[in-house]
Amino acid sequence: MTDQSATPRSFSASAPLQGRIAIPGDKSISHRALMLSALAVGESRVTGLLEGHDVLATAVAMRAMGASIERRDDGEWRIHGVGVGGLLQPRGALDMGNSGTSTRLLMGLVASHPITATFVGDASLSGRPMGRVIDPLSQMGADISASPGAKGTKTLPLMVRGLAPAIPLAYRLPVASAQVKSAVLLAGLNTPGITEVIEPVPTRDHSERMLRGFGADLTVETGPDGTRHIRIAGEAELKPQTIVVPGDPSSAAFFIVAALVVPGSDVIITNVGLNPTRAGLIDVLRQMGGDIEAIDPRDVGGEPVADLRVRHSMLTGVDVDPAVAPSMIDEFPILFVAAALAKGRTTTTGLDELRVKESDRLAVMATGLQAIGARVDEREDGLIIDGTGGDPLPGDATITGHLDHRICMSFAVAGLVSRAPVTIDDIAPVATSFPNFEALLAGLQR
Repeated sequence: MTDQSATPRSFSASAPLQGRIAIPGDKSISHRALMLSALAVGESRVTGLLEGHDVLATAVAMRAMGASIERRDDGEWRIHGVGVGGLLQPRGALDMGNSGTSTRLLMGLVASHPITATFVGDASLSGRPMGRVIDPLSQMGADISASPGAKGTKTLPLMVRGLAPAIPLAYRLPVASAQVKSAVLLAGLNTPGITEVIEPVPTRDHSERMLRGFGADLTVETGPDGTRHIRIAGEAELKPQTIVVPGDPSSAAFFIVAALVVPGSDVIITNVGLNPTRAGLIDVLRQMGGDIEAIDPRDVGGEPVADLRVRHSMLTGVDVDPAVAPSMIDEFPILFVAAALAKGRTTTTGLDELRVKESDRLAVMATGLQAIGARVDEREDGLIIDGTGGDPLPGDATITGHLDHRICMSFAVAGLVSRAPVTIDDIAPVATSFPNFEALLAGLQR
């Protein structure tokens, strides 16, 4: 049966991409800016906030728990916080839409406050596992249980009953996850004593940077074995901040790869966040021969930023070091598209995490790439892709996006280098992270 509400879209072979674009604000930083501003005492001001569905779900949830959040006509957001410990009981369920980040981080906040919140989401989010965040938060004293309609005991809908005072915890992450790390640290804000997260493999560190910026007592030590010990002192007093959100490197990724694979392209992407815990894709693409130049590197609000000039390049397949996966976990779908156009073989391993994203991104990307003529071998923890050597892909297929914004945008880029159009069954999910994706793409195709 066809979904009458779907918005299909076809993407066809493109003329060279030329011009300068500014991408939306970083999604990870936008979520955290809203949450920490809502816990500070006083008025914080945020510019460059990503206004996609996911981040707006965070804003609605923080309003429901007492924060005053206003968007001004000039695009600046002003947030009056309630203070750590001051979250109020929400009157209704918190609808997270498709946002796993909102869900996991807000569960951490609620876990150490004396309130109860029910988390609900769309069909895609309701199928995603929440056990990895439930486990440490339960050890801190939160009571987390499945609500009626949940597909499992550790999927949405979930009811979180916070405990105040919560129990400080030293928690070693069993799997690299910035979301789980952040949830525990956020719970630690209102927990007496020291809460510690032990991170065997470094993950994106936006939470640590921003918590320090708001005045939290947070330290990071790296052990002789390379593990990171992140400690936060509870019962914190956060001070309001003025935040400029840099451009999202995960959103820039689609235009970086598009410029590399569409012949004749020369594109400048301004104000891209280049946090080293997020820059893995750029490093891998440069290893493949990608011409990516950082212009005017600078620091904005504690985050490294630069403009990127990207020019069409003949890419060569590589064996991707699994150690870089945490620094580019969201960018693998578009890397797979680049690999399909490269010369030779690209091998990826250690990507089990991709099977529990908005969709099973390994299976969905393998199936979709095969449908448009790429040579792909799906393995349990990665894909092996033999590229075309720069020749266009056959295309001529309709791709099921599985309500996954990154899948949809990846195949939109694939359509630009295919002989026949590539159709996405529903482009609407792109609005969760990149509302003006199509408009920016059209502007480069002048």
